[in-house]
Amino acid sequence: MSTFSSTPPAKGFAKRLSLCNEVIGDLPFDRQCALAAALGYTGLEVAPFTLADDPTTISDRDAEQVRAVAADHGLAISGLHWLLVKPAGFSMTSPDEPTRRRTARWMVRCVELCALMGGHYLVHGSGKQRSVWPGQSHADALALATECWAEAGAAATQAGVQYCVEPLSVDQTSIINTVEQGMAVVRNINQPGLRTMLDTCSGGKTEALPLEQVIDLHWPSGLLAHIQFNDRNLRAPGQGDDRFAPILQALARQSYGGWLAVEPFDYRPDGPGSAAFAAGYLRGTLQALGLD
Repeated sequence: MSTFSSTPPAKGFAKRLSLCNEVIGDLPFDRQCALAAALGYTGLEVAPFTLADDPTTISDRDAEQVRAVAADHGLAISGLHWLLVKPAGFSMTSPDEPTRRRTARWMVRCVELCALMGGHYLVHGSGKQRSVWPGQSHADALALATECWAEAGAAATQAGVQYCVEPLSVDQTSIINTVEQGMAVVRNINQPGLRTMLDTCSGGKTEALPLEQVIDLHWPSGLLAHIQFNDRNLRAPGQGDDRFAPILQALARQSYGGWLAVEPFDYRPDGPGSAAFAAGYLRGTLQALGLD
């Protein structure tokens, strides 16, 4: 088993900014790396569907090449996300067992790819692929999804990475909407490589408490391993009404040593512009707080 570490080598919050690469996914991967580095990011959080139309064809050698290209630009692959988008047909909750088996095998393969790329974590969002099917109870759907997460958690433990169950807003799924619900799944499975995380857009819509209070309440449990930054309006941090200074201060109080991932969904004025705005806003906020 490899030695687990969720902490990148860089020190200081501003040196741990990671860009979710689909934001600039229209560019070839080497140009994504060059642009991200020029904007001040030190990591890329990679969506497998941006690397191949059928990500299941990504080989070990391909994954190692992704790591090498990023390193050539001074970047690390911080982790993977949007795991089940392509190819079509994945489902953790399908009544069809072969479909669930194929989905679980791909989740395990994503763990392998993450480790080969040098990543530290995987974020399992993919709300449609964990939906409750017609005629299925919520409890049955959750039980089937939990079986898949258990397999992925075991693989992550073996690989020395962390597989994070992502709470999503209710408009995306009814399976795991809050950090507490994510923590319950993690506790139930009880694998060191399985954790939950916080997405500020979804969390801002579903959590009863302000997100800085959610962090202070739950981060000491050790069951949260990652955070993604986005405004509830789906745009980049700083492009809406949400304010992120309290969240960053809470992370500092909890001695958070992981990556700060930027994941807007509505790119204004475009992908590169959104990435640039987010980097500038977060770095400026961190500097003002003395956390850079």
